[in-house]
Amino acid sequence: MSTSTHPDPSRPRVLVLGAGYAGLMAALRAADAAAVTVVAPTDAFTERVRQHERAAGRPGAALPLAPLLARRAVTHVRASATGIDTARRTVTTDDGGVHHYDRLVYALGSRTRGVAGGHDGRVFTAETAAALDARLAEGSGRVVVVGGGATGVETAAELAGRPGWTVGLTTAGVVGPSLSPRGRTHVRTVLDRLGVDVTQGVAVAPGDVDADVVVWTASLAASTGLAADAGLQVGADGRLVVDAFLRSASHPDVYAAGDAAAAWSPAAGPLRMACATALPTGTRAGRNVAAELAGREPAPLRFRYHVQCLSLGRDDGLVQQVGPDDTPGGVVVTGRVAALLKEQVVRSTVRALRLAAR
Repeated sequence: MSTSTHPDPSRPRVLVLGAGYAGLMAALRAADAAAVTVVAPTDAFTERVRQHERAAGRPGAALPLAPLLARRAVTHVRASATGIDTARRTVTTDDGGVHHYDRLVYALGSRTRGVAGGHDGRVFTAETAAALDARLAEGSGRVVVVGGGATGVETAAELAGRPGWTVGLTTAGVVGPSLSPRGRTHVRTVLDRLGVDVTQGVAVAPGDVDADVVVWTASLAASTGLAADAGLQVGADGRLVVDAFLRSASHPDVYAAGDAAAAWSPAAGPLRMACATALPTGTRAGRNVAAELAGREPAPLRFRYHVQCLSLGRDDGLVQQVGPDDTPGGVVVTGRVAALLKEQVVRSTVRALRLAAR
């Protein structure tokens, strides 16, 4: 059983739930002014933006937590949070532990919506990429990706290189809805070249898809059940309602970051769920926690979008220039150059975490 850890009783206690992009960044930044504990069930950070590569048989991208957190003296409790008591300022974990906090950062991210229980041997999600890889290695057949957003497009393009499998992509809307017409045209051209059979404007349920394997990427749902059970205010979109400083609207000693938070900024408006928003919201939440505990004024989130990036297999990609509010602009970079730029953007996320650790 784990117990509440407080290595330095002279420092306030910050508890961070989740060790994804937002949770890790928040923990590393809050360590400037507090004794920080991260609660997460695994001992490695998984690059979620590489899960489509993992499904295609490439090595998984995981960063061990211990050396990253040790540099800031952040404690890791390998467990899952099971309850939050906002009155007592405690979090219970599935190993029987009870952990006290002065400030809590809720960064439990999101999950794929619409597929209860993950996969059943035929239906898979981004969260079950390793299992999908193992299933595809068993033989051949037809795999259909459901969802025309970035995750669906990247997954379909990556799987198109899998020997023995034909690939389809089905979406209720259009492929690449957030892209400019020129960007969508390039995506369709590449998918056609890769042999991906695209169906647009058709809504399906997992059981309706005629395929040996289905990869469900249709939408995301915030993992805020624990917060709602604790009485924290959750909006109609299922995300924690926060103010401009990323504090819970109902419990100001609780901060939220990443996909679980309904974060917004004057320039961007409401932020979408993405790695691109998780890192800056995690940074701001952690810095605001540190500032508040040190007796300084927290700062509001300042964020604007710049680009959207897609990988289209290993040799092609798309970099779409966007406005501050994520509206697509006219500048589009494609081909091998775009693929290389996308790879550098993905690598920069890990570089940012390592820099924060220093």
